[in-house]
Amino acid sequence: MCAIVGVYGAENAAQIAYYALFAMQHRGQESSGISSADGKEIHLIKKRGLVTEVFKQEDLDLLKGSCAIGHNRYSTAGKDSVLDAQPVYAKYKLGAISVAHNGNLTNKYKVRDELIEKGAIFQTDMDTENIVHLIAKSEKNKLKARIISMLNKIEGAYCLAIQSRSKMFVIRDRFGIRPLSLGKLKDGGYIVASETCAFDLVGAEFIRNVKPGEMLIFEKGKEPTSKMLFEPDPHICAFEYIYFARPDSIIDGKTVYNTRLEMGKQLAKETPADVDLVLPVPDSGVAAAKGYANGMGVPFEMGIVRNHYVGRTFIEPSQKIRDLKVKLKLSPIKDMIAGKRVAIVDDSLVRGTTSKQIVRMLKEAGATEVHMRIASPEIKYPCRYGIDTATKEELISSHKTPKEIAKYIGADSLGFLSIEGLKKSLGDERKYSLVSFDGNYFAGGNADSPGCSCY
Repeated sequence: MCAIVGVYGAENAAQIAYYALFAMQHRGQESSGISSADGKEIHLIKKRGLVTEVFKQEDLDLLKGSCAIGHNRYSTAGKDSVLDAQPVYAKYKLGAISVAHNGNLTNKYKVRDELIEKGAIFQTDMDTENIVHLIAKSEKNKLKARIISMLNKIEGAYCLAIQSRSKMFVIRDRFGIRPLSLGKLKDGGYIVASETCAFDLVGAEFIRNVKPGEMLIFEKGKEPTSKMLFEPDPHICAFEYIYFARPDSIIDGKTVYNTRLEMGKQLAKETPADVDLVLPVPDSGVAAAKGYANGMGVPFEMGIVRNHYVGRTFIEPSQKIRDLKVKLKLSPIKDMIAGKRVAIVDDSLVRGTTSKQIVRMLKEAGATEVHMRIASPEIKYPCRYGIDTATKEELISSHKTPKEIAKYIGADSLGFLSIEGLKKSLGDERKYSLVSFDGNYFAGGNADSPGCSCY
């Protein structure tokens, strides 16, 4: 899950984009980049690393102009992000453009093969490069028309920030799979970002969500204009609420923290455990664990301390690094745990690596019983809209039952939130993408090809 930001009409646009990306660092840790436009040319800096590692003040001073777009990259397993860092910049017939993209294009290879047949040369494996080529090869006379032509040729999940030397275009796919919001800056100008937590840091006022199927156009001296390109068919990814988004963000009108709290309460109804206390796996399991403890009437304790200087394990590109970082970042409070029956609540269980090490850690700390509870359904199917589960074989729930997984991770019991329980927690006022849980691909495909599901 990448993060994108776009800032328009602000004197210090690149600086604002920097802080927005910092607030959304959790969405991608592989690389970061910002491009700015001053009306005459586009300036670009992007590198491998965290936001604070990529940009120094002297870098931001070089990113001149009142328009800036930025990107934090979340790469799939085994990919090198040096060449794949975004935004992607290119010169073409009408001038220059820069593109930042969050999501995955499901017809990536079909489009790429067609472009290569016509002589296109690719430098990366990113589907974002398809977008640049399609814009450059269009015969339309205006960038807006070229973008629309490009959008009619791609399929899948995308939130896009496209920058020319003087304009900015922001687009969200018709399914609204990835989140995107619009805000107003206090000192003038506008900001769009993947999560509203970015607005809080830069002091922007939330205006509204970018609508599924909508294009926003930002021009100098004008208010943003809106054009509906596609009939909306919203299917926001449930994983935004389960894991990816920051708890203080509001995704399509729902506060992430409150939604996770409801998941925990529902989990307590479905899979109770006879325990002395409830512990969360910090940090994304905290709200669900509190909801579980409240539902059970059992004390909630922060019995595991997280080292916040170690990154998230799920989005690390190799299994070896994931294994090591679990040990580096989590440490139990032994006096609290010793002699107790504990329920440990996590937001999801993907490969089982983290859960296995946590259970072992708690038992070594003296827990007499460890009951693992997962505040989402079993992940049985790969998703091709941006989640790092490339194959079905990587997903432990695709080939083991909960009892078999409990034995594998060393837990005394294991319980998952049901799909119906997740639906209840999310609410029924809109549809959600649930492909990882039920395998029903609403956009076509199967468990080994792109797609996503909904209810």
